[in-house]
Amino acid sequence: MRTFSLFCAFVILILGLSCQPSPEGPYDILIHNGKIIDGTGNPWFQADVGIYNDRIIAIGKLDAKIAKRVIDAAGKVVAPGFVDMLGQSDYSILVDNRAMSKISQGITTELYGEGGSAAPVNEKTLGEMKSYLEKRKLTVDWKDFEGYFTRVERNRSAINLASFVGAAQVRAYVIGYENREPTFEELDQMRELVRKAMQQGALGLSSALEYTPDMYATTQELIELAKAASEYGGIYITHIRDEEDRIIEALLEAADIGRAARIPVEVWHLKVAEKPNWGRMPEVIRLIQQHRDQGIDMTADQYPYIAFSNALSAPIPGWAQEGGTVKLLERLRNPATRVRIRKELQTRNKSTGLDFQGMLISSVSSPNLKQWEGKQLTEVAAAWKKDPYETMFDFILADSARTGRVAFAMTEEDLQMGMAQPWTSFCTDGSALATDGPLYQGKPHPRAYGSFPRILARYVREKKLLALEEAIRKMTSLPAQRVGLKERGILKPGFYADVVVFDPETVTDKATFENPHQYSEGISLVLVNGKPVWEEGKFTGNLPGKVLRGPGYRH
Repeated sequence: MRTFSLFCAFVILILGLSCQPSPEGPYDILIHNGKIIDGTGNPWFQADVGIYNDRIIAIGKLDAKIAKRVIDAAGKVVAPGFVDMLGQSDYSILVDNRAMSKISQGITTELYGEGGSAAPVNEKTLGEMKSYLEKRKLTVDWKDFEGYFTRVERNRSAINLASFVGAAQVRAYVIGYENREPTFEELDQMRELVRKAMQQGALGLSSALEYTPDMYATTQELIELAKAASEYGGIYITHIRDEEDRIIEALLEAADIGRAARIPVEVWHLKVAEKPNWGRMPEVIRLIQQHRDQGIDMTADQYPYIAFSNALSAPIPGWAQEGGTVKLLERLRNPATRVRIRKELQTRNKSTGLDFQGMLISSVSSPNLKQWEGKQLTEVAAAWKKDPYETMFDFILADSARTGRVAFAMTEEDLQMGMAQPWTSFCTDGSALATDGPLYQGKPHPRAYGSFPRILARYVREKKLLALEEAIRKMTSLPAQRVGLKERGILKPGFYADVVVFDPETVTDKATFENPHQYSEGISLVLVNGKPVWEEGKFTGNLPGKVLRGPGYRH
């Protein structure tokens, strides 16, 4: 009996090996004669890339005669598909699964779940999402990550998708939007939610500490949740508590969480914001590097713009946002409370207050306010004959706190200094959008369309801040390794065929703050899991994206 079992196992092994594709072909796609930049940082080399099914099976001088399709890449770069370290497509990908603004800039994998995540969900978490879901006619038919990922897979996608579990999400799930510490029992419930999310495929724990309800979390609460993620090999990834006056304290908090929880730390969209803080990037870099030298695994990512984007209501103090949107609007209707909020805002940024000159209205919910999309808040103030603070409060009220803003708050010098560090990768911090369909609306930050081509055009080709091979490493293997994406981020036989082909002389972003809904140029081909999704400026109709689950995933 034992001999027969061994014989069966041997036969199965032989049959399995015989099914493996041969490096000699045949190939479904052969990308011929391109400049290979493999994502490791090594110098480019001339070669062909042979693809069978969803994998790269050969790189070298290959026989084009045995390929079903040959793509001429002469004069072009062939690189791994780009990994967006932070996107915002948790829900929008269910509205439009083409991910047009992503594939058109070479992105093949998006990571999301910034503080708030698509799971776990209950009535407490869905309350604040109600207007968003109704506007987009979305129904939430899941409770946890297993259900959410099943929905995404059923819906299909042009790109690969992966998610973190948000500290804000588990806090809202258990506590709601109250400004208080959890009880012992509540904290234990939050830890269990993180563990369950990690078992169901979350990449790690995220936080967004400038926003409610995450801003109510203590450092110790975050440490406890990060420990739960660390048990499963996850990372702690954070929109730190302050990117302005108190940025050093915020970075120290992130490092403390990493040290106490024994977990790698990633700082999302690293920046030094607001004029009084300009020029502090050397201090920021020095602090991160010092912690790295001390053994704290701390890295960061950036988008290549000197403006950020969030809600117009984001600067409102946390106490005024406690209880959620309804309570915020109530407080803004109270004259005495408005005065208190205003006084606090005027003491921000070393008492210079908010910079309204650099603040644009990017999106509105109310049709009555559509005329102000893309306009400066000071233009609204002039038309309404009010000062900027009162205009801001009244606009938030008129739009039920659903207004988006863009704020020009950083400098090129600080941006470039951060970008040049070997431990920074890249992100869009934007949703997947499109120039047609339900996601074509507003004046969003152009980063959603142009981040990665902008780096290749502006900071590689024009400014020569980065060598092309180094920029590609930061877009591919660095983020893939950072979050544990297996067999992705490098052009290598056996790895998944996420591939981008572009012209290094013409690749560029086209999206602007005035006209953001424009696709980038110079990217001729994007493959996701071996299937073309973007070719010569058009979506191919293929939806081969996969849900990529994290290191703690249990089948």
